Amino acid sequence: AAGTQVDPVLLEVFNNLFMNIAEQMGLQLQNTAYSVNIKERLDFSCALFSAEGHLIANAPHMPVHLGSMGESIQTVIKENQGRMQPGDVFVLNDPYHGGTHLPDITVITPVYLDGHKDPVFYVGSRGHHADVGGLTPGSMPPFSTRIEEEGVQIDNVKLVDAGHLREAEMVALLQSGEYPSRNPAQNMADLKAQIAANEKGVQELRRMVEQFGLDVVQAYMRHVQDNAEESVRRVITRLKDGAFTLLLDNGAQIQVAVRVNASERTAEIDFTGTSAQLPNNFNAPRAVCMAAVLYVFRSLVDDDIPLNAGCLKPLKVIIPPGSMLNPNPPASVVAGNVETSTCITNALFGALGVMAGSQPTMNNFTFGNARVQYYETISGGSGAGGRFDAQGQLVGGFDGTSVVQTHMTNSRLTDPEVLEFRFPVRLESFAIRQGSGGAGRWHGGDGGVRRVRFLEPMTASILSNGRVHPAFGMAGGHSGLPGINRVVRTDGSVQELAHIGQVEMQAGDVFEIHTPGGGGFGKA
Repeated sequence: AAGTQVDPVLLEVFNNLFMNIAEQMGLQLQNTAYSVNIKERLDFSCALFSAEGHLIANAPHMPVHLGSMGESIQTVIKENQGRMQPGDVFVLNDPYHGGTHLPDITVITPVYLDGHKDPVFYVGSRGHHADVGGLTPGSMPPFSTRIEEEGVQIDNVKLVDAGHLREAEMVALLQSGEYPSRNPAQNMADLKAQIAANEKGVQELRRMVEQFGLDVVQAYMRHVQDNAEESVRRVITRLKDGAFTLLLDNGAQIQVAVRVNASERTAEIDFTGTSAQLPNNFNAPRAVCMAAVLYVFRSLVDDDIPLNAGCLKPLKVIIPPGSMLNPNPPASVVAGNVETSTCITNALFGALGVMAGSQPTMNNFTFGNARVQYYETISGGSGAGGRFDAQGQLVGGFDGTSVVQTHMTNSRLTDPEVLEFRFPVRLESFAIRQGSGGAGRWHGGDGGVRRVRFLEPMTASILSNGRVHPAFGMAGGHSGLPGINRVVRTDGSVQELAHIGQVEMQAGDVFEIHTPGGGGFGKA
């Protein structure tokens, strides 16, 4: 029988068992969801959590979701202490209580076992809903200045009460507020899929406990976190102190210093000097900043371990309150989860000196009207980087990759056939933007050019970055080319857009997005 003392073979077995449960949850969600956003683009994440709400394991979904979901779980635990019962399911999207931005709705299910009056585990699924209201269709408004303009806020609402779906109450909530959801029926269809995904996780965890015993499962939940902690501590001993300042197109800056204590195998990540809370929507909730830190330090570990809360234990993170990375309500945050998170990640890799900048944006493109709403992120060039030995000496490097989703996002693009079947648009072309990656000993990846023709009048929005300040080069490498947003009208006239923009599209107009290239590494 498996014991509770750590065994290296069983540790590997449980690493994969925990991740596999999250992957099964993801497949359930993909297969049962209704929206293109979740079903086709796979803009969702599933994960398992301990009784304290600490991330244990995840499927390889969206890093920005996974590193921040633990705060959602902890909010639900705190707000419902002593009142939870088997069959309950909770939902939230409030960025000031563990959410990221309003379209990302998290569904949380406590896992009860026979003989236990309190939840023993939690499972969660976070999906990016196609619309939750707000100023523009698709709920990614470029010009929002307060959270209410971005859609309906959901803060620790009971979605299922002891097995009874509270559908009427949820629809009423989605239809409430200044800017209600444009398609509550689609929201409910996707929320039901998230409930089903969580139920799959509940069933698999119960099976695991039946097979191994609760004491063994809980012991290995601790062991996988301890192993992740030790893996990050080993990496820290190879790092050097560093600092980096990254400029955003809107004039803000992200400043970070990494201070390494090799003897204690710890690191301090200090964001002091970062811009104060912004009047625009590029503020990022603290949970998003923590997700970026977790992702970067997990990516430095070569071992095949689940991304989990143990990775953060050797790290002290300083995020000044009232800054753009730790804003106060009712600051708007819709770009923080997508644009700012990507910039935080680039700044951290810059401070560590290991990798040039990848495209500092997700190129958030939304369009729609009262009938249909659509959102996608568009891939670009990743940064080139160096390979280092145990003493921190450069021993090689790697080129960036062209037209790839980088760092905090990991979604697919909708297949052209599905896009054109579900929406009144035509994908004119999607091509590599040759020569847009930065030159260097190792060159940055190229961006892409995406052209979408509209077949009926709709509102289109672009929420992006990297149009003024491109992906930086490192160690003598060159920057990539900045991105371009523009509309080509049917009469041949061209309307240039800034890094954020909103435009009324007429039938026949083409929206054209040139995504940024990645930075080069090392002198050519």
